[in-house]
Amino acid sequence: QSAETLGKTAGKDADANKPTYVSLLGLDAARAEALSLRQRADDALARSGLAADAVAPLRALADRIVHRDH
Repeated sequence: QSAETLGKTAGKDADANKPTYVSLLGLDAARAEALSLRQRADDALARSGLAADAVAPLRALADRIVHRDH
């Protein structure tokens, strides 16, 4: 992705030898882990007893993080 899209220099994490889910697990496994964590969060929200209007923004945030383009 472009630096503008990423909000930082492309390749900055790799250049800094920063461990990321993708560098540690590979792209497919990192995506699977993100989806698994998203499902765990959704399950926790369902058990929380919070009102639907309080849960909806949290679910939307989790979806945005997991399904982002970069």
